[in-house]
Amino acid sequence: MAETGISNLLKRIAVALIGIPVIVWLTWMGGVFFFSLILLLALLASYEFYRLLSVRAFPPALPWFLFFSLILQLNFFVQVTEPWLLFLVILMVFLVMELFRTAGSRIVNIGSSMTALLYVNTAFGSLMLIRNFESTGFSYVLLLFVCIWSADIMAYFGGSRLGGKFFKRKFFERLSPHKTWEGFFAGCAGSVLGSAVVAYFDSALHTVFALFTGLFIGLLSPLGDLIESMFKRDAEVKDSSSLIPGHGGVLDRFDTVMFISPLLYLYLFFARSLSGL
Repeated sequence: MAETGISNLLKRIAVALIGIPVIVWLTWMGGVFFFSLILLLALLASYEFYRLLSVRAFPPALPWFLFFSLILQLNFFVQVTEPWLLFLVILMVFLVMELFRTAGSRIVNIGSSMTALLYVNTAFGSLMLIRNFESTGFSYVLLLFVCIWSADIMAYFGGSRLGGKFFKRKFFERLSPHKTWEGFFAGCAGSVLGSAVVAYFDSALHTVFALFTGLFIGLLSPLGDLIESMFKRDAEVKDSSSLIPGHGGVLDRFDTVMFISPLLYLYLFFARSLSGL
């Protein structure tokens, strides 16, 4: 491994050693503590996404983006109204604003702006909804985090050590030329292993349910990274920002969490409705 690679890996480890305990503690505390974490991540992700879409479109001013993200996350926290109603109001505001603007394509401006706000705030808002699942909310969010972190670690080392030895074809070379099938399967194994560890120490989780969730996350987690890579390639940037040493930005570090959290919320919602979990 090159010196720059070693340096980058050390930065990633240092950030993880500091960041993971803080995230777990805020998740365990719940309430305004967890909301503060989610709001910060949503605002930073909205800012980064705004920078990406500004390469191809002419969105409304950044303060509007941050203001709407704040309102959306506050509503997920206190649940004053249905989220889709707020998204509809924001769409109406954007439509009216475009009447008085002349830069770029109206369709591209509105479509990209709504995509950014919808994706970022639905993703982090889903985490808030999962955390509010009665007494098991912390267990579900912790399971999500541990499975994704375990999958990332196993995929990184599995891909770097075994990549290309069993499968010559890359996993998704057009968007992520370094991803391998060996890394994908290692990531799936890591996610299941992580779910087993959480279920072993957390009696609130049923073991079979946790393992199935781990497999579910392991299989789908690469899609979050690929989707973010798709946006970055369209904007012709390597990282969404340089906010987190060794990791890039919030979108780079939480891309998988953002994609998985709405799916996990839907999965838990219907699972609890059908079986009373």
